Amino acid sequence: MSDTEAAPGDAQGPAAVPTEAFALTTSRGFPDWLAGTGSSLAFTTYQAGKLFFIGLKEAGRLAVFERTFARCMGLAATPDARTLALATHYQIYRFDNVIPPGQSGGPNDTIYAPRVSWFTGDVDAHDVAFDADGRIVFVNTLFSCLATVSDNHSFKPLWKPPFISKLAPEDRCHMNGMAMENGQPRYVTMVSRSDVADGWRDRRTDGGMIMDVTTDERVVEGLSMPHSPRLHGGKLWVLNSGAGELGFVEDGKFQPVAFCPGYARGLAFIGRFAIVGLSMARENRTFQGLPLDAALASRDATARCGLLVIDTVSGDTVEWVRIEGVVKELFDVVALPGVRNPSAVGLLGDDIRRVISIDEG
Repeated sequence: MSDTEAAPGDAQGPAAVPTEAFALTTSRGFPDWLAGTGSSLAFTTYQAGKLFFIGLKEAGRLAVFERTFARCMGLAATPDARTLALATHYQIYRFDNVIPPGQSGGPNDTIYAPRVSWFTGDVDAHDVAFDADGRIVFVNTLFSCLATVSDNHSFKPLWKPPFISKLAPEDRCHMNGMAMENGQPRYVTMVSRSDVADGWRDRRTDGGMIMDVTTDERVVEGLSMPHSPRLHGGKLWVLNSGAGELGFVEDGKFQPVAFCPGYARGLAFIGRFAIVGLSMARENRTFQGLPLDAALASRDATARCGLLVIDTVSGDTVEWVRIEGVVKELFDVVALPGVRNPSAVGLLGDDIRRVISIDEG
């Protein structure tokens, strides 16, 4: 196994967390697996307010880099991995790689710098994505809708479930996840079909479902707090988080493929492999009394925080990353194809003043 410490980042205002121990360990084969994919990974944690990157140094050793942003949630990358979108406490950022193709910036082959920020207010933005026109689309959980950013307002609604009677800041159904198809939102996950303020909390065990945005139809029901729907390999994949399961939807039914020892949130794919984010259980009602509790107990296991690399053919966990210390919950994870050792520019400190790029095109 390997132990790696994150590179120091900088803080964004009062949301900075006190310095605590942070430990990241991996399975023995994880660095070689990552090298073989030709990719790196990025993931977010809102509990500690961090954006993390996992890449490789020249010697093939892990490189871990982090920056601090308030309540990091949904994360998305363009197909060429040159642009990122990050949902935070009350802003959505767009980051662009300031290193021209084929060049490097010291040890890093990619440096993401913040270029645009939209102030949405605290709408509890969850999943975020780029549409076919490069516009940012996000799950507006507080208002139970899909939305896009607006130059003049907090957000512009795009779609809401037919059972939601009005747009209201009440988090009625806890819509949280979004799957894109051909550059447009196609599926969303929600914890229930409640139409009252905070009503989803009463249906955490089996009220979850996936809806088709294009038809308003319920694709599958009976899930437990589903998250992170993704289309990959001709299948609709989803995390049945309250039960700790990764699976796909077939003929209106959820087909589990692998058990995840933790609250699963955040899902990305590299070929046949799924990368799943895991969180430890919170000490509150939201995460208590779920099927995951019994599933862990039956396996003599406790919830962990980190990443799993799962072979979607066999259902086996082939590699893993375990995180301990200050970071206890993850929200999203993305793969960055063609990126070996990424970093990012924070909002405070000298970097933000000194990283300058010129648009010569």
